[in-house]
Amino acid sequence: MRSVIGIDVAAPPELVYRLARDVTRWDRLLPHYARSAVVRTDADGVLVCDFIARRPFLPVLGLGIPVTWRSRTSHDPTTRRLRFVHVAGATKGMDVTWTIEPLRLPDGGEGTRVEITHEFAPAIPGFAAFVDAAFTRPIAGRTLATFRALAEALAGGDAPETSDPAPPANT
Repeated sequence: MRSVIGIDVAAPPELVYRLARDVTRWDRLLPHYARSAVVRTDADGVLVCDFIARRPFLPVLGLGIPVTWRSRTSHDPTTRRLRFVHVAGATKGMDVTWTIEPLRLPDGGEGTRVEITHEFAPAIPGFAAFVDAAFTRPIAGRTLATFRALAEALAGGDAPETSDPAPPANT
């Protein structure tokens, strides 16, 4: 199964990429993430990270379902792509690619189109559709919305921008 979710951001693509590329900061940048930690660095320089995100269950009560996975994570600064290959958890085998591309906004300003593509083909029939509807889309949607808010605040001057909000990581 292939699933795509995306969002338009009123901020430059390089800023969006710099915010998103350092997955070790996601638990500090994204309120629905409880953990994003490096487990190891493979010989090819790719990080293997553990993630825990909360999928809202009863948002009015602040209750969520913890969702965990482990991914080989990499990014490419020349294409502004992020890649996550799930190597453990219920979504083992899922292949996730982020594309971060320039977009001309309706007002003529510079913006960004961010799309996350999930490809998942588990052995159990119907499991991919269930995971997509119940977990992948709700978590990815919140992730995109939060990165949009952060990038637009930084681009608009509402928050101080460091010279590089995310330190260089693997490519």
